[in-house]
Amino acid sequence: MLRIWGKLIKDNKIIKDKVIELVIKNTYQEALKEAVTEICKEMDIAKPYWLNHNLEEYNNRNKTSFDENNFIEEIEFDKFEIEELNDENK
Repeated sequence: MLRIWGKLIKDNKIIKDKVIELVIKNTYQEALKEAVTEICKEMDIAKPYWLNHNLEEYNNRNKTSFDENNFIEEIEFDKFEIEELNDENK
């Protein structure tokens, strides 16, 4: 089971958040991609582009944040954070 918490943050406040739970059917990477896509769809935002520092941060800490540098269009929030939740985070 993969649980991803997505948050939109503006002025250091969470303005919208969503938790997605998925059963990992194929690979972890495919499940993560599906979870991020679903969160973005439900929050009505474009999917962010993963930059090298996002990959490194997510691999090390199971979380990362995306800002205006990760989106082609203008965003109405300061950052979009994703974090993998595990039993310790419940």
